[in-house]
Amino acid sequence: MANMEKTDNRVDQNEKPARSKEDILEIVIALFLGITALATAWASWIGSLHGGNMSTNYTRSNNLAADGNARWNEASQSLMQDMQVWNQISDYEVEILYANETGDADQAYESAYKIMYICADNLSEDMAGLIGYDFAFDAEDIIDWVLYSEESTVSPFGNEDFVESYYTDAREFLAESEEVLAEGQSDNTKGDTFNLVTVIYSVVLFMLGIVGTFRRLPNRIFITGVAIAGFLFATVYMFTIPLPTGFNFLSFFGG
Repeated sequence: MANMEKTDNRVDQNEKPARSKEDILEIVIALFLGITALATAWASWIGSLHGGNMSTNYTRSNNLAADGNARWNEASQSLMQDMQVWNQISDYEVEILYANETGDADQAYESAYKIMYICADNLSEDMAGLIGYDFAFDAEDIIDWVLYSEESTVSPFGNEDFVESYYTDAREFLAESEEVLAEGQSDNTKGDTFNLVTVIYSVVLFMLGIVGTFRRLPNRIFITGVAIAGFLFATVYMFTIPLPTGFNFLSFFGG
């Protein structure tokens, strides 16, 4: 009997005491403190990346808008110059038509030469195609063109597509500027959302930090539970937010 009692005592001494609820709670708190700290750092970093993208996109948008506006002004100047060229051509066409009616061949040829030189120096290929003009025309061809081609006396600026073609490049730059601006605004929204997640994590850290000030175990468990619920909510919410455009974690390590 004595031997059995000694054996039982040895078994009791070797057994580890069961952890109390307070010990388990402290382990949970320590674990979530570490995880929340890491999650806070992650959310803050991703939010700053979104902020960087926002600044980059805003700058690109401004540059594209400035370039688009410059191209728009240039297109307007080109349009005005081509309209002046067309007005000159039209004036000489009227002279050719009048000379043809009066039989003044010299005047017709003189006006035809003026048209030829004006077109050689100032007429664009697109505009020439609309009015049916060939840069290989000589004076006699120009007279025939004015007298017998309906296209010669029809203003190309009555063609809306032709007028809009002057502003094609400008519109593309301005449209791209709007798209980049929208991306910047989206990055701004996403960055603000990550900042909100960071605030929630900060609240969680605060709650986990003050758990030790409560003496009663039920109160400590309640505060810990609320903190864990806040952590889970913030984490789930964070994973619904897209990462920054072109984000590659390995790129920060040269990968």
